[in-house]
Amino acid sequence: MGRLAAIGDVGGHPDQLRRALDQLGATEQGLPRDLTVIQVGDLVDRGPDSAGVLDIVAKLLDEQPRQWIQLAGNHEAQYLPGGTVFWREPLAEGGVARLREWWAAGHLRVAEAVRTGEGEELLFTHAGLTLPCWQRLGEPRSAAVAAELLNERPELIWETGAHARDDRAGPLWAESGAALHESWMAYRDVVPFGQVHGHSTVVRFADRTWRCAGRIRQRASVDWQARHVRVRVGGRVFTGIDPGHGRTGATGWHPLVLDDARITGPSPH
Repeated sequence: MGRLAAIGDVGGHPDQLRRALDQLGATEQGLPRDLTVIQVGDLVDRGPDSAGVLDIVAKLLDEQPRQWIQLAGNHEAQYLPGGTVFWREPLAEGGVARLREWWAAGHLRVAEAVRTGEGEELLFTHAGLTLPCWQRLGEPRSAAVAAELLNERPELIWETGAHARDDRAGPLWAESGAALHESWMAYRDVVPFGQVHGHSTVVRFADRTWRCAGRIRQRASVDWQARHVRVRVGGRVFTGIDPGHGRTGATGWHPLVLDDARITGPSPH
């Protein structure tokens, strides 16, 4: 067990990533020895310097590969073999090559599993695993098995459903609320594990308004300062950590920190 932190979408803002690393105690020598970081994808696009973000992550993956776990977001997946570029200002060739190298080497993953000090299992993905996608995996009862299956079946990353709000959307595309939470609210048993995801949120942090149905709001709590949203679903908690940087960056936010947790999936390297 040790300290584990999850960093939400970065979106081309190296200054925001450095801020998060500073908050976690990182120095020029790297991450503290007791810390493991999971970054949930969408490192690139929107912000001013996607290449600068990739440079920071490349150094961490090179020097502390067991402490930095990099997940893919839909903005990375568009540049991978089989992906379709959708962003109007695509990455330069060097950035695309770097992402493809990470994917081929297993440094860029779809999912990771964590067990907290309280014994709670958590599945980390970019956008969350909807009920239909979980059923397509064979209904794994543990986050570790779900993560392993997702990393073995990357075809799910291309699934957008009829729309990202469709609950058939895969773990890189599902929208918070309509696709992710509402699908699990229809499940008649105890949800098998909690989840942590980025990609989207059921609130607007800038003006503290809601973007979801009332029944989701009734089950949600928001840390407006950290920009974390927790939704209670079937006896578990789904935590959204997308800070919503947009083109200008968030004025304030914090990584999600679990003080006593460990990775339970296979070693990523």
